[in-house]
Amino acid sequence: MEYKDYYAIMGIDKHATQDEIKRAYRKLARKYHPDVSKEPDAEQKFKELGEAYEVLKDPEKRAAYDQLGANWQAGQDFHPPPDWDAGFEFSGGGFTGGNAADYSDFFDSLFGQGGARQTYHRTGGFHARGEDHHAKVLINLEDAYNGATRMITLQVPMIDPQGHITTRQHSLNVRIPKGIRQGQQIRLAGQGAPGIGGGQAGDLYLEVEFNPHSLYRVDGRDLYFDLPLAPWEAALGAKVKAPTPEGAIDLTIPANSRAGRKLRLKGRGIPGNPAGDIYVILQIALPPAENDEAREIYHTMEQKLAFNPRAGMGV
Repeated sequence: MEYKDYYAIMGIDKHATQDEIKRAYRKLARKYHPDVSKEPDAEQKFKELGEAYEVLKDPEKRAAYDQLGANWQAGQDFHPPPDWDAGFEFSGGGFTGGNAADYSDFFDSLFGQGGARQTYHRTGGFHARGEDHHAKVLINLEDAYNGATRMITLQVPMIDPQGHITTRQHSLNVRIPKGIRQGQQIRLAGQGAPGIGGGQAGDLYLEVEFNPHSLYRVDGRDLYFDLPLAPWEAALGAKVKAPTPEGAIDLTIPANSRAGRKLRLKGRGIPGNPAGDIYVILQIALPPAENDEAREIYHTMEQKLAFNPRAGMGV
């Protein structure tokens, strides 16, 4: 997938005001509209223009797009960083023109189906409920085990009086419930957009993801981690210390364990009903042959053990 420079597509500076973006779109839309343009690639350029405008005219999408940084070049292979949009508070709104077929894989990889999370509000008389807001937040895995209260600061995109994109901070004390999983949401009632005419404020939904962990990989409520073993521990069996988010435990290693063997620690995953499990993946760590004594031991093993790791490969 290629990176798309929406500013270059629209022929504008990255610091352009929202009014300048609107004027640039109107000018180019007239130039490349397939019904009137005589340019040979008018249809393709018109689609690219519409996609760029869909992002840059929206302060929320534009602020999120801008934070990807200036290190990407148009046409360069692109993979969005994990959780690239974490910490931004969105009001939603979805597509305001065209349809999903008009947008590229690049757009879809950033903003997903519909371009933004869809929201709604109810109206009645002169009152209107405020829009619900959404944000992705990163928490530590340990918070899901124990529960916690954390101060979370979100960036809320907005337009300043000069028409430039800026952000304000929205800080909240958030209670993280014990047992929460990745992808689940925390609802904060009344923390979304204010209502109109005295209407009820919208809610703020925080979608939870975990910060990368140095040991564990998370799948639902289950955890996986690699446990290094010395060759003699794997061959002869042993009792070793193994980490868990709740503290170290004594783990029995069966004799003749091979690399990749999976041991299950039932009920020690993320709390819940039922709780998840922890899967320990055994890995064999070889001592380095850094001195004569170590090399001699390896030579002895070579001579005494009838072992061919490539047996069965036909070589």
